[in-house]
Amino acid sequence: IEQLLDVSVATRGYVIREASGPYDSDSVIDLSHIDFDALRAHFERSRKHIETEKLRGAIASKLKRMLQLNKSRVNYQERFQQMIDDYNAGSANVELFFDELVKFARDLNLEEQRHMAEQLTEEELAMFDLLTRPDLPLSEKEQEQIKKVVRDLLATLKREKLVLDWRKKQQARAEVRLTVERALDTGLPGSYTGEMYQRKCEEVFQHVYDSYFGPGQSIYTAA
Repeated sequence: IEQLLDVSVATRGYVIREASGPYDSDSVIDLSHIDFDALRAHFERSRKHIETEKLRGAIASKLKRMLQLNKSRVNYQERFQQMIDDYNAGSANVELFFDELVKFARDLNLEEQRHMAEQLTEEELAMFDLLTRPDLPLSEKEQEQIKKVVRDLLATLKREKLVLDWRKKQQARAEVRLTVERALDTGLPGSYTGEMYQRKCEEVFQHVYDSYFGPGQSIYTAA
């Protein structure tokens, strides 16, 4: 069922079909623009288990893509899975599960827009989250300092280091890692310990390795 929903439900859409009302029979509603009140009304008039599975599938597809762009969102995946497990175990009826899915979809929409509140791009936010989570006690000045590190590091990597097939070349990989280490060494606030620095260097390098393939090629350019 999960595999079928994954290929059947549009990543950015949620299909609502009804004979009359505010939506056409073929309308596709972007999860980020759903009228949740209308969705709830539609749920009450429809086959509740089917509508719940459609919404669950749409959320799963969107969450999968959001996690690809930013692995620090894993807590959303854990929360989503816990909701499903509770429902499957009989801890929640279909009405309660639907309401929880709606609330979760709202939270996903807010998370999807968080990069704008932080004045970062989606790819800058992913690296910023790696450097500041889990919940490091940072002042506003320190956060701005880290944002500058992220912007400068990404600009340097794209301009000079992410050459063609860089991941296959030992020297190119070493240069990327060294660039990361130098940027964090000179740019991170003094509140970062040596152990934290080493861990963040490894996490950021792994993120770059997983997400950037070559000049102008990354999971973000494909988004």
